[in-house]
Amino acid sequence: MDTTVPAAIRPPVPAPAQLRDVDADAAAILAESVGAEAARRPVPDAGMNTAEYAVGTLAAVAFAGLLLKVLTSDGVQAALAGVIQRALG
Repeated sequence: MDTTVPAAIRPPVPAPAQLRDVDADAAAILAESVGAEAARRPVPDAGMNTAEYAVGTLAAVAFAGLLLKVLTSDGVQAALAGVIQRALG
């Protein structure tokens, strides 16, 4: 079974030189709209990407597991019960 797409249906792939021209045009439009100085200024990274979300989630789960282990230990439970007993009179 032939799964190739006929050339008439396949969109043309731009050459690397054409892509550079598009990038240059986009940079010129950006410089005109926001000013040349602002267009050259690097944009700060405002958020997390997928890998950072994964690491952040893993750290949060590890911290939650550690906190659960500490709070369910006998010594901490006894201390918390003592604090509650003193608070209630």
